[in-house]
Amino acid sequence: MAQFLQGEDDVELVGRAYDGEHALALIEEKQPDLALLDIRMPGIGGIEIARRLVAHGSTTRVIVYTGYAERSLLLEALDAGARGFLLKEAPLLDVMRAIRIVSAGETYIDPALASSIAGGAQTSEAQPALTKREREILRLLAEGMRNDQIALRLSISPLTVRTHVKNAMEKLGADTRAQAVALALRDSLIA
Repeated sequence: MAQFLQGEDDVELVGRAYDGEHALALIEEKQPDLALLDIRMPGIGGIEIARRLVAHGSTTRVIVYTGYAERSLLLEALDAGARGFLLKEAPLLDVMRAIRIVSAGETYIDPALASSIAGGAQTSEAQPALTKREREILRLLAEGMRNDQIALRLSISPLTVRTHVKNAMEKLGADTRAQAVALALRDSLIA
């Protein structure tokens, strides 16, 4: 992976770590824009590193990289503050797509996982009532699309997309777009 990333013009590899403690120390020292972290490393795992970075106010965005296509891990990673969730079986071009999307401030969820996690708990009256459009936009965010791409796909303005995301965040009690997607996925509000 490091060799592949070093070959990309718009990526500068600033460090590699073989365990969680080293990864966390390296992130704190180098303060990279983005960290691609294995979910299961010796010592501290990628989810815990994301949680600690958020708690310390770090601006480093985290993509969790895993071989486990488990809905519970996705939700835990997003709740911890990860901005991306990528399966190791993803083609290298998808890795770059995820890096670019998360670097641009968006959320990326591996499409193979996003489509497989729709079948969770049934909705109930206690869950927030998202509009059809809000659910549709959150689903597209879960697929890794940016606001401008969603606007183009749905033939609406990027401002309208932002408004729907803001409204969905308020209804879900989410502080971030990633958290809104995680909550909507957890409660099976989006498919």
